[in-house]
Amino acid sequence: MPVIAMNQEMGSQGKYVAEKLAEELGLEIVRHEIMDHVAEKMHLRKSMLQRFLEGKAGMIERWGTDEASLALFKVEEILALAAKGNVIIRGWGATHVLRPIPHIPCVRVGAPFRTRVKWLMTCLGTDDEDMVAEEIRHSDAAHRANMQHQFGVTWGEPMQYDLTLNTERLTVASCVEQIKQLLKRPEFEETPASRARLANLTLEYHVRAALRANPRTADVKISISAEGGKLTLEGIAVDAEERHAIAEMVSAVPGVKSADNKLRIMKYPKIFPSSKT
Repeated sequence: MPVIAMNQEMGSQGKYVAEKLAEELGLEIVRHEIMDHVAEKMHLRKSMLQRFLEGKAGMIERWGTDEASLALFKVEEILALAAKGNVIIRGWGATHVLRPIPHIPCVRVGAPFRTRVKWLMTCLGTDDEDMVAEEIRHSDAAHRANMQHQFGVTWGEPMQYDLTLNTERLTVASCVEQIKQLLKRPEFEETPASRARLANLTLEYHVRAALRANPRTADVKISISAEGGKLTLEGIAVDAEERHAIAEMVSAVPGVKSADNKLRIMKYPKIFPSSKT
């Protein structure tokens, strides 16, 4: 069940690398579908969410976007897709989210700035070099800002990836062959332990997303760990009612077999009236 996490710079032909790789290996490509699902969970228009991610949202739109929920739902969606297998996940920070899973290679496709400008000019059929260059700069800046803000990592940092491909020197076919060879290496062999790690992390984020989506538990901050469908909840609930609400929500999440509820109740709730703080 191959899973590949990939990101690419605008104008680097990463899209074509993904398409050819998917064709040869019989994989699904997922990119914009993630936005559809996240927008639905956040009750936002897809166009508005896209502007926000591209750094083009207005002040009111930025104020109205819950960035914590966005980050959480995005990670949940990426993990759920990876758990199904047979997929190439492009962008969305998937290379960072899935890096802890040993059998999933994280790949970056890029090229020098001038090469990307020339290729995109040809692709768009335009001779407006300044316009194309500005669009690429804006895209790069938005990606850097999103990765730094949401995950605290530097977009493009080589050590974040298992393989970085330069399409100035490599053809699309050569890039595809490099990725296929990487998948055959023993370091990326899918094992029971690596599958369990992905399943546990996926369930943990399903639970976090469920708590976030419910008004009664949207702002709780607790520790959640999963092991084979068994959860451990640790932290502090503001009162017995909140503790019960958390337990109720958690038990309703598909895949949860049991929950060891170690949540403690706040001793002085009048001083700290909410676990939101």
